[in-house]
Amino acid sequence: MEEKQHKRRMHYAGKYPKKFEEKYKEHNPEKYGDTIAHVIEKGSTPAGMHISIMVKEILDFLEIQPGQQGLDCTLGYGGHSRKMLEQLQGEGRLVALDIDPIESEKTVKRLRDAGYGEDVFQFCLTNFANIDEVAEKYGKFDFVLADLGVSSMQIDNPQRGFSYKTEGPLDLRLDPLHGDSAAERLHQITQEEFEGMLVENSDEPYAIEIAEKVFTKMREGAPMNTTTELRQAVEEALVRVPKAERADAVKKSCARTFQALRIDVNSEFEVLYSFLEKLDGILKPGGRVAILTFHSGEDRLVKKAFKELQRAGVFSEVSKDVIRPSREECGVNPRAKSTKMRWAYAVTGTTIGSEQ
Repeated sequence: MEEKQHKRRMHYAGKYPKKFEEKYKEHNPEKYGDTIAHVIEKGSTPAGMHISIMVKEILDFLEIQPGQQGLDCTLGYGGHSRKMLEQLQGEGRLVALDIDPIESEKTVKRLRDAGYGEDVFQFCLTNFANIDEVAEKYGKFDFVLADLGVSSMQIDNPQRGFSYKTEGPLDLRLDPLHGDSAAERLHQITQEEFEGMLVENSDEPYAIEIAEKVFTKMREGAPMNTTTELRQAVEEALVRVPKAERADAVKKSCARTFQALRIDVNSEFEVLYSFLEKLDGILKPGGRVAILTFHSGEDRLVKKAFKELQRAGVFSEVSKDVIRPSREECGVNPRAKSTKMRWAYAVTGTTIGSEQ
């Protein structure tokens, strides 16, 4: 029998690990529960994990009953899915979707290990723009949840390139195996197109300055292939902002610039359009829909679509105002602060199509 070699634990400088790959305890929540609880208590998200947002509000609205069939459009870390599965109590089915092949594989394994077999939990590696195909396979749904945010484990992993705070490849793809990265997109578009992207996707007030600086640097030979290179370009673009305001302005503009690129790279608005257009074909009579958005562009699309579907007789009622996470939740999970939840009820009867 071959002797298993002992693998030494990673060493790091200082009292606490700082790099994503060094946080070995945070990457093993089942084994180091006390460490995970301590990190969350401090208002941070453990590396490789994601804290689900507005769980109580979602469950209160969906009113899930055993025997129903539900759809989680964005599986992510699986926190929302697990809570919805608990509500089903082993009866009915939850179908979950995601396009991230790396994180979804880990999440499905966690849920399988927790006892949720294929009889109650099905996973599809697909974009939620394809909900019509999913409904064709599984039938229509009693409840639907779409959490449009990027998961923390994607943001925190430097190799995914989602954050300006850490050095990594300028990627930003939710599915890193397909499509063009953010770095590739920058080399495919014009300065004017990038400026428009910043305005349309993130309402960036310094869009002209940032686009000019990024493309000037690229014309001078700067590769713009890493998160750090793009962040430095944004910093240089805002050099004329008064010094007392500059640090905060740079931070916000970096976040908006990365957001604008991420939305473009993943065709997020197009995907959301498609999803909203197909909602009326996947809901059972009386079905419920809850959507979490994280920036004004998404929320505007959802608000407009819900009103149009209500006027068309698809929804009997839609939320008049957004629901926001509580102050207590935002204190524990600062990443929840920008969240907005909107909901809608499908009409009862047969006006949206017969049940499958």
